[in-house]
Amino acid sequence: MASIDDLFKGSSIYSKRKTEPSQDSNKIYKAAKLSANSDVKTNGKATVEDDEEDHDRGAGPELPPEEEEEVPDDEEGRFFGGGITKNTTNVLDYLDEQDQNDAQPEKINAGWLRKLALNFERRISKNAELRAKFEDTPEKFVGSEADLDADIKALSILSEHPELYNEFSKIGCVGSLVSLLSHENTDIAIDAIEIINELTDEDVEAEQEQWDSLVDALLEADLLDLLYENILRLNEDIESDRAGIYHVLSVLENLSSRPSSISKIGTDTKLLHWLLSRIQVPESAVSQNKQYSAEVLAILLQSSLSNRNSLISDSGIDVFLQLLSPYRKRDPAKGTEEREYVENLFDCITCCVDDSEGKSKFLEAEGTELCLIMLREGKMSRPRALRLLDHALAGRDGGACCERFVEAAGLKSTFSLLMKKQDNESTEHLLGLLSSMLRWLPANEAPRIRLLAKFVEKNYQAAERLMQIRREYVSKVAKADQEIKAEKTGASVEQQDDRFDEWLSRRLDAGLSVLQTADVILAWLIAEDDGARKKLQALLADRDEGFDEIKSTLQEQLNSMDEISQDEDSMLKDMLSTLLDHL
Repeated sequence: MASIDDLFKGSSIYSKRKTEPSQDSNKIYKAAKLSANSDVKTNGKATVEDDEEDHDRGAGPELPPEEEEEVPDDEEGRFFGGGITKNTTNVLDYLDEQDQNDAQPEKINAGWLRKLALNFERRISKNAELRAKFEDTPEKFVGSEADLDADIKALSILSEHPELYNEFSKIGCVGSLVSLLSHENTDIAIDAIEIINELTDEDVEAEQEQWDSLVDALLEADLLDLLYENILRLNEDIESDRAGIYHVLSVLENLSSRPSSISKIGTDTKLLHWLLSRIQVPESAVSQNKQYSAEVLAILLQSSLSNRNSLISDSGIDVFLQLLSPYRKRDPAKGTEEREYVENLFDCITCCVDDSEGKSKFLEAEGTELCLIMLREGKMSRPRALRLLDHALAGRDGGACCERFVEAAGLKSTFSLLMKKQDNESTEHLLGLLSSMLRWLPANEAPRIRLLAKFVEKNYQAAERLMQIRREYVSKVAKADQEIKAEKTGASVEQQDDRFDEWLSRRLDAGLSVLQTADVILAWLIAEDDGARKKLQALLADRDEGFDEIKSTLQEQLNSMDEISQDEDSMLKDMLSTLLDHL
């Protein structure tokens, strides 16, 4: 058997990579067996008869060189290159370039909008076609419905680009969007309502002209009628439908920011009647939609006489009083939907009693008596009932309410509150009640005599309290006047004209209205009762003051009304002039 030395004799390490065609197979087997049974130490002792440099080579694979030789890539790049051909590299470069182009934001302009609108119209047509063709096979048109739903939601991006509202209206896309409110699938209709809500929301930074163009297009497409139809078919027991009702209410609130739309909502649809019905729905806990309905109703009534008349003729006053009755003694929890709901109910009825018909219905429904119970026993309801009474007794048609107020023992509650410290708003309404009664109660009749007697009681205690209130608000208004005077220094005439409304608002916030009303009451007392005249003159003299201070307040109020020509305000001017004469 050949030795290991014989096997390696006369060969180099590189000769192993070549095939020996004439080599005997038995020798190959034996050589492999010997090599396999050998160990490193044995192999390390083997000698090779070769050139001198081959003695440095060990058995087995060649050790890596100390410095790796730089091997150039082969021509095809298959083993040492990137593994791709030149053509493939060009293709990948092209795809990378396209990806970069796609990553750039798409320009939102009129061209983009027309493209979006065209695609939107196609989606609507395709869905309608498939629905008609496969009416009894929903699975065949459900895919087109999902695509349509996605396209509806994609329109929300327009709320970030109100400059496109005009174009959006001109190309007819608004009408198509509104038409989806009559879609058989209520989910599609609800999504369309939600998008309309987003586009008309007050947070959208649109110019008035842009917003008007969109709203005009919506109303021309019969939006209000379709909103009403959706209200009737949606079931609030289902969460998605309940959200749909909420979006309808939100759209109505958005539209109400324009006075012409408010009247249209009330007169051209049955929405006002539905809102009145919705706030009467019994619920274990006041829901968000019930509260929101009361809020939207208050908005619609506040700015539209036609809406108020419509609601009053629909027994609205009686409904409001019935809904408020449970709160004459019970207070809703703070921060709840119920508390906001009650506040909105008070807002609704307060708007209605400003009008003659509303005052009449208020008396018929015994609203005065309910409010007096709230004044005596209520907490949360007390200041709101006080405001309601102030509005009911005010105005030329408030005489009957003033008489009913005295007959229902309202003077006791009023003067009891007057003698206590109140916040600015409550003080303003308290004085408003007294001023209205002094103005509208007939002279030399029992109700007026009873009123004047309350001021005389306990050595004119109420008159003295009234003087304290006057001094308190004189101080507040004077402080505001000093600040405004400092701001006027150095300001041009034009700048002062521009800030006139701002400064007036600040004076009113400081209590100018309360001061003016207090002085009107004091002027009435001075004119009608000699004892009150002497008492008030003495109180003013304590601070080296006289009737001139009261006269200056009334004169300022009269001067601010010079350009007003309405009948009621004309009567107020006559009253102020007469009181000034008595001073």
